[in-house]
Amino acid sequence: MSTGIIPPLGLGTFRLKGEPLMGSIHKALDLGYRHIDTAQMYENEETVGAAVDAHGLPREEIFLTTKIWHDRLRHDDLLESLQQSVNRLRSDYVDLALIHWPSPNDEVPMEEYIGALVEAKQQGLAKHVGVSNFTVAQLEQARALPGGDQLITNQVEVHPFLTNRKVVEAIRKQGMTVTAYMPLAVGKVMEDATLKEIAARHDASPAQVVLAWLHQQEAVVIPSSTKEAHLKANLQALDLTLSDDDVRAIESLDRGERIADPDFSPRWD
Repeated sequence: MSTGIIPPLGLGTFRLKGEPLMGSIHKALDLGYRHIDTAQMYENEETVGAAVDAHGLPREEIFLTTKIWHDRLRHDDLLESLQQSVNRLRSDYVDLALIHWPSPNDEVPMEEYIGALVEAKQQGLAKHVGVSNFTVAQLEQARALPGGDQLITNQVEVHPFLTNRKVVEAIRKQGMTVTAYMPLAVGKVMEDATLKEIAARHDASPAQVVLAWLHQQEAVVIPSSTKEAHLKANLQALDLTLSDDDVRAIESLDRGERIADPDFSPRWD
């Protein structure tokens, strides 16, 4: 189920900084994007804020997401770091604040950081709150905590080579939105023969096929690009309709190929 709160296509900003990021945001907003995804760890919130400010669209028309890094999960740290993020973004609030990763080895009790996140929402620092990279068990634990029912999304890696089915189903079961990061598997989808074949049938690119596949599952997608042609193609992908056979062929590509797997990752499902 999709809550409909988060715009279905966002601009991912991981690994983008400076002028390339500025240009990417301006092009995206000109094309009609209204959702920008950043994080404390990306060290680019100031550039995102400057770009949004310079573009001149009313703040309330743009959906800004940021993520709190795992070294700022203690109650006071979390609230302070989110205030710093909001300041860097030249705003009074973010539309969505996420816990970027669950606390490694449960160093900080989940109750503490989910509680602080909900408090941030109550204080008006974030309109909505959620999590990222949570396993099925962690998601269930978070939802059972006081205020856990306010978590609207779990942002996780999903692409044809890692369909992450168990986690995706758990997110849906909780009535939450799936946000898919690295949807294009850092460009690997462009080389896949099956995806190329499906794309040719639809007069589309493999990237568009993958974004359409995720969109048909009501997942929010946040691909990143600095090229106007790609940004435009990503938007157009949302209008592409795949057949059941296409979907089955895409899902048969799953090989559990995880790209984001730092040493502090939880034990994956």
